[in-house]
Amino acid sequence: MDEERGTAMALDYGPVPGAGRVRDAEPVPHAEPLLVAEAGQPVSDDELNQQIADAFTELIKQAHDLGQRIASGFGLTGSDAKALFMLGTPMTMKELGMRMGCDPSFVTSVADALEKHGLARREPSQRDRRSKNLVLTPEGEKLRELICGEIFTRAPWCTTLDTSERHCLLGLIRKMLRLGGGR
Repeated sequence: MDEERGTAMALDYGPVPGAGRVRDAEPVPHAEPLLVAEAGQPVSDDELNQQIADAFTELIKQAHDLGQRIASGFGLTGSDAKALFMLGTPMTMKELGMRMGCDPSFVTSVADALEKHGLARREPSQRDRRSKNLVLTPEGEKLRELICGEIFTRAPWCTTLDTSERHCLLGLIRKMLRLGGGR
């Protein structure tokens, strides 16, 4: 661990007692180094998959915690900030619920909170008068811009990856998402 920079150095220094060999040469903030089995053999698929699952779990937790801190800094709940983040354009409450991955009744409470703070309003949908669109007010648009700015300057993929690495990461994420949740 490089204590000054707060990163784990994943270098190939040979066997690590009880852990096999360490592989890779990139500093990875707060990450365990990728291990290889004894005698320089790669880890098994199960071990590799476990390391990937552990890394994703930690990344998602860090992103969630960051979102909560940013939301709280603006006097919002995490769900209210998430809705603001997703409302780049007006959308129906049903669409917002699907994007947020939550129950329609919960979207109603989020919409109520955004309206109460003067950040959004409900309008009839032009496509389906039975549906309501949630539309940001000018104040909501300003706050959304501030929240996006905070996320884009503090998210781990923005602070630790260069542009080329972010393109690669996005491609890999989209490839996995195209499978629709697994094989």
